[in-house]
Amino acid sequence: MMFRHVVLFTWVAGTTDEQKATVEAALKELPGAIPEIRRYEIGSDAGVNPGNHEFAVVADFDSVEDYLVYRDHPVHRAVIADAIKPILAERAAVQYAF
Repeated sequence: MMFRHVVLFTWVAGTTDEQKATVEAALKELPGAIPEIRRYEIGSDAGVNPGNHEFAVVADFDSVEDYLVYRDHPVHRAVIADAIKPILAERAAVQYAF
């Protein structure tokens, strides 16, 4: 069994490309800081369908416990507080076992 975390973001109006790049760069650092992450994919929406969220994170873990380590990890929490929350308009998330 694996455990997956999927989160989708929509940014506030006026969010700059620099702010988006900061989020992406900060998120790319997390697998090196949190060894519990088994697979980590991030990316901006391709713009094919109107109304989609703008950015996605898909993270896989060996267990719910490993996900919780990631969720509560101080480096992850800092990325959320410093890079994501200042430009966040909307967030959706789901976690599931597979």
